[in-house]
Amino acid sequence: MRKKLMMGNWKMNTCLKEAVELASGIKRLLKEDVFEKVSVAICPPFVYLLDVKDVLEGSDIKLGAQDAFYEASGAFTGGISAGMLKDVGCDYAIIGHSERRHIMGETDEIINKKLRACLKEGLTPVLCVGELLNQRESGQTGSVITSQVRNGLKGFSADDIRRMVVAYEPVWAIGTGKTATQAQAQEVHNMIRGLISGIAGPAVAGEMLILYGGSVKPENIKELMSAPDIDGALVGGASLKADSFEKIVKYY
Repeated sequence: MRKKLMMGNWKMNTCLKEAVELASGIKRLLKEDVFEKVSVAICPPFVYLLDVKDVLEGSDIKLGAQDAFYEASGAFTGGISAGMLKDVGCDYAIIGHSERRHIMGETDEIINKKLRACLKEGLTPVLCVGELLNQRESGQTGSVITSQVRNGLKGFSADDIRRMVVAYEPVWAIGTGKTATQAQAQEVHNMIRGLISGIAGPAVAGEMLILYGGSVKPENIKELMSAPDIDGALVGGASLKADSFEKIVKYY
């Protein structure tokens, strides 16, 4: 049985005071017994990672970053390396989020390099994949997801892939209030698991955590989590309120 993973992606939100208060509220609401059932991580903006890390001290809530650059150091103004993130206490890094792909123009090649950098520094990368609305409506979901998974994982060994997490985020459901139905999400998650099996073998595919992201909220989390291939959630807006995120974590 794969243990569920709930991740809060705060995106470009909160000021320092709000970040500390939000992390404090989440820590207060999530007691020790929760972590026997669910793993939890929160991903604040880069500039608040250390402050949030201090707040989380003594809890089982893990710290994650929203991105990582693929070079270790050098003349890359604005870049934050995987080593820097590990140095401030991060366990996870979100890689290839749809907003990075479609707003910042990241390619599968860039995402592949970022995954490699994360693994090198001991971070668990969360590879995000997902289709646009016009791609779903034109029946391209399968080809888009297949391309993103295969190109993202190109050149990695089965042992490398075992150290990753995948998140399916239909772009048409992010921040829109629309959520993929359980059946729609399960279909893609099952396909992703099949792709992983073909790339890294059935054992790795069976262990792989595949999260769902896209307008996840307390009202739909239980139904989503009842699907056999959905292993947790990458939560956006609903993770910006401690009580809302608590209800999602405690979906059971």
